[in-house]
Amino acid sequence: MSERPEEPNPTPEAESLLPIDEHIEEGHDADGRKVRHRGIYLLPNLFTTANLFAGFYSIISAMSGHFSVAAATIFVAMVLDSLDGRVARLTNTQSAFGAEYDSLSDMVAFGLAPALLAYEWALSDLRSVGLAVAFIYVAGAALRLARFNTQIGKVDKKWFIGLASPAAAGVVAGIVWAFSDFGIKGSNMSFIVALLVAAAGALMVSNIKYYSFKDLDLKGRVPFVAILIVVLAFAVVFSDPPRILLLIFLAYAASGPVQYLLQLRRRKQAE
Repeated sequence: MSERPEEPNPTPEAESLLPIDEHIEEGHDADGRKVRHRGIYLLPNLFTTANLFAGFYSIISAMSGHFSVAAATIFVAMVLDSLDGRVARLTNTQSAFGAEYDSLSDMVAFGLAPALLAYEWALSDLRSVGLAVAFIYVAGAALRLARFNTQIGKVDKKWFIGLASPAAAGVVAGIVWAFSDFGIKGSNMSFIVALLVAAAGALMVSNIKYYSFKDLDLKGRVPFVAILIVVLAFAVVFSDPPRILLLIFLAYAASGPVQYLLQLRRRKQAE
């Protein structure tokens, strides 16, 4: 989507007369000169809005007692979240507005929605302890997103510092989906859920590194067998989505601490 022609910088008096829904974003042209652009990009923000709605719908479903639907919707939000950034990069429509909007949507879909889902399904039986655990997760997600925004362009994009909020949400939502799908009540495993939710919140604000998969070349040529592996992976996931997705996200969440402990062991052996 092409952007409207650049317009001259408005004076402070002119800015005060702009319509309330007008958005102006500063940037720099190829020569390094500061320019201002009016409006926002539609395509990537549509995916971000869909991500926000998925998080909102998950909250409503959890409050209504539809726990499997609420958990599955969080996984839908993950797909939408992965698409908005890629669409923005492919169409060259990245913007500061889109980055901020994406963070706010992620806070709803991967911060509030999983915490409320876990609380409604299992943690409410622990009363104040369950409330504290749910808040630890929400605070961890908020701090994780804020730290991520301040580290853009400053850290190696190959690694995440701390567990990414979508992955943490996958652990929480996967637990609820996998066990509620079997008809197991959260009250029967409140303590275990509390430990996992608190651990997910702590991992988000930790300094443990996680592989980000951002260095994968999705536009280059790959061997034909790679397509077969992708098809096989989809078949495995769809054979039993709740349990397979839970295992995938649990393995990813554990990969960071395991790698960290192995590095500590190598350092001690080197000494």
